[in-house]
Amino acid sequence: MENNPGSQRPLGPRPGAGARPLSPSRAAILERLRDQPEPVTQAALVAATGLHPNTVREHLGGLVRRGLVWRRTAEPAGRGRPAWLYEPAAGPADHGYAGLAAVLASSIVRTSANPREDATAAGEEWGHRLADSRGSTARSPEEARALVVELLEDLGFGPETGTDEPSEVRLTRCHLLEAAHRHPEVVCGVHRGIVRGALDRHGADPTHADLLPFAEPGACRLVLPPLVRSV
Repeated sequence: MENNPGSQRPLGPRPGAGARPLSPSRAAILERLRDQPEPVTQAALVAATGLHPNTVREHLGGLVRRGLVWRRTAEPAGRGRPAWLYEPAAGPADHGYAGLAAVLASSIVRTSANPREDATAAGEEWGHRLADSRGSTARSPEEARALVVELLEDLGFGPETGTDEPSEVRLTRCHLLEAAHRHPEVVCGVHRGIVRGALDRHGADPTHADLLPFAEPGACRLVLPPLVRSV
């Protein structure tokens, strides 16, 4: 019996399902951060919210891991380790993100002599910043791979890693699916660059990491080659 083409799954991932919902307390801390005119310390958030310092620390860590909050060290002031400063991150949850990304992708295609390379370079810079903001450090090539997959999970790509071939990851979700169909060299180039930038920050060789757009029904395929730690 012949297969019905209409019943076959389309190549590539499904539209993004959105980020996992935040708990009320974590969402309240994120909103409090968005209300601040400049980055703030954990101590300032403790004073502003009345929550226990350990509770605030836990929520900030979760927000940083999901890429919703960025952190950086404050300028040294006297003895002791400088405090962390926290600020809300611009990202996929912002209104109009998908539309803006589509416009930017179209602009790069029109104005760049090498859209794929330029998009990948932009993604690498973004990947550096995301990895830095999350504060995790890989101690082995395996940890570097795991941290990148965790980043992709928190960004909403729905990564699935096979036990038989851990170097291949299926990306089952995409927040920019329509734009990716129109300009895969740009949108997928940015996503490829994010992976390479994050690998680089974790001391792994990103050179041959690649993203194969719409490689199979229900997913794009991310190839993470055997990771060799940088020296």
